[in-house]
Amino acid sequence: MAAPTAGKVVYEQDGIFIHSSTEDQDSLISGILRIIEKDGELVVEYKPLEDGVDLSNMLYAGKDSSSVVEWTQSPTEKTQKNAEHQHSYEAEWDMINTVSFKKKPYTNGEGTSNHVHERSKWAFFFNVIDLKTIKIKLEGWSHLVFCLKDETSLPALHFHQGGSDLFIDCLKKYVLINESLFDERVLIVSNYNKALSQSFENLFDDTTFGLVQKFRKDPYTTTMGGFSKVTNYLFDAFRGADVEHQQRPAAEMADSLNEVIPGLEINHQEEPGFEVIKRIDLGTKPDVQRREPVSVEDWTKNMDTEGRIQNVHDLKQRIFNGGLCHAVRKEAWKFLLGYFPWNSTRDDRKVSQKRKTDEYFRMKLQWKSVSEEQEKRNSRLRDYRSLIEKDVNRTDRTNTFYEGPDNPGLILLHDILMTYCMYDFDLGYVQGMSDLLSPVLYVMENEVDAFWCFVSFMDQMHHNFEEQMQGMKTQLIQLSTLLRLLDLAFWNYLESQDSGFLYFCFRWLLICFKREFSFQDVLRLWEVMWTGLPCQNFHLLVCCAILDSEKQKMMDEHYGFNEILKHINELSMKLDVEEVLRKAEAICFQIKNCKDLPYAVREILEVIPDTTTPAAEICEHRALDTRSPPNATCTDELQPNPVPNGRD
Repeated sequence: MAAPTAGKVVYEQDGIFIHSSTEDQDSLISGILRIIEKDGELVVEYKPLEDGVDLSNMLYAGKDSSSVVEWTQSPTEKTQKNAEHQHSYEAEWDMINTVSFKKKPYTNGEGTSNHVHERSKWAFFFNVIDLKTIKIKLEGWSHLVFCLKDETSLPALHFHQGGSDLFIDCLKKYVLINESLFDERVLIVSNYNKALSQSFENLFDDTTFGLVQKFRKDPYTTTMGGFSKVTNYLFDAFRGADVEHQQRPAAEMADSLNEVIPGLEINHQEEPGFEVIKRIDLGTKPDVQRREPVSVEDWTKNMDTEGRIQNVHDLKQRIFNGGLCHAVRKEAWKFLLGYFPWNSTRDDRKVSQKRKTDEYFRMKLQWKSVSEEQEKRNSRLRDYRSLIEKDVNRTDRTNTFYEGPDNPGLILLHDILMTYCMYDFDLGYVQGMSDLLSPVLYVMENEVDAFWCFVSFMDQMHHNFEEQMQGMKTQLIQLSTLLRLLDLAFWNYLESQDSGFLYFCFRWLLICFKREFSFQDVLRLWEVMWTGLPCQNFHLLVCCAILDSEKQKMMDEHYGFNEILKHINELSMKLDVEEVLRKAEAICFQIKNCKDLPYAVREILEVIPDTTTPAAEICEHRALDTRSPPNATCTDELQPNPVPNGRD
């Protein structure tokens, strides 16, 4: 039997029957069962022998969909362009820039399952990520029944000539399959990512996977599932619909976690500059108020006739105090991220954009022009592509900008991430990077601008994704130092529960709180942090602010290692960004006014203690603003004075 024209067939067996009636031998339907690997997806397909339709081109049929649609890029098919684009410098790159689509509709037959093709009500296919369980029967003719996550049960497949075990063995190469604790005839299917990023190979490699499997029955593992896409496969390994949770001693869990994350083993005494921090009276937190976002009018009035931004430091302070209205973000983020210099003119930026556009599409052409034969001999590029394709299909799919199977935003996400691999081939693509790009592309709505803003963002976040994870290790140490200063009793409590390494903050730091706040709140949080105010490493004070709000509950209810991890994970999407920012700014003000600020803390935040200026005088400039509450108490800017000409 010939292989499908598209995709790689990794399993194929004919002589697989569907019994449409148990009474009539003539009702047996013979067909072929295949497992097909295509574009980073794994599809199981059953096709009756009389059905000549090639279903391998179809990737997914949604539960409520009435048709299956495959979108393909067509470099020769030109989309209609407006006059402005025809004269733009991007028109030169239409050969590889054009994203056009060809629809291939496959309408489902009336009254049949959405996973059934109209040309044969017995043909079906599904993406393996949608597979929930497999029911097996081994007596007599063995048969398998696939049950999907949308509760669809597909027709039983009977292996008259045997071989069902070979199918299961092949499937196990791509997904985790465990026997149900309650019914040995039911296999639980969980997905994990075998193509792990090289930066986290030492974190979750195959040698530690055996240890990971031992954790499946522990309640704390639900929190590990939220540690970003880097650890999504862990959650699948841990969870099972029929697995009961069992407790293990906290100390044993902490030691095991250290084994799973060897790159994050932390010994504070061995770290250079380690300083014993004793209990210090920081005083009470001031009452900090936030301001209204910077409006279009506010932004434009800070621009001179040639397009230069004036009063840069004051403008950054305004952004820190209130963020940006959405209409300003597309332009302002380019400055905050360093894509545009603050002192550049409009003409300067036009020249820079043309140069950056040419550079981007030259890099894009590098991977676009790689043939299938070349890619077969380039395992790193092949792995990057596979990871990107899988992650893009899972990134912010509930956001209208990315939702639906026919969304061109997904194509842009994919292309930008692939091009970044050409820009930084040493790092390439690491799981979690799609989370950082998604909001940037959402705001920019432009492939080239989004790419270069993402490059600048990755310059800040690069250390989080490097192989040795030194950046993550350093940040956890710094966060621990700040917590010891802010609340030694709470830090001692965490230590007593084997949580002093603060692993529960891993996801926060790795992808910059992307999974902790709503999408719109993430936009606000990031633009505030990109100002660089009011101190260095302000994101660590954001961590402190969240923990400050939760510490009393943890201690009052005597949370142990498991409960702390679970509680922190469950905060996701329940946090108020404005409240967190108020508290983080208040903590910064509190630290700045500490009389005996330890050297380690001064180095982390780059602040100089100042106890001579009353708080009311420090924020007089904000109190004078009519939109700021008249009795607000605010923090100082904690940054060097602006240069005389108002530019950075």
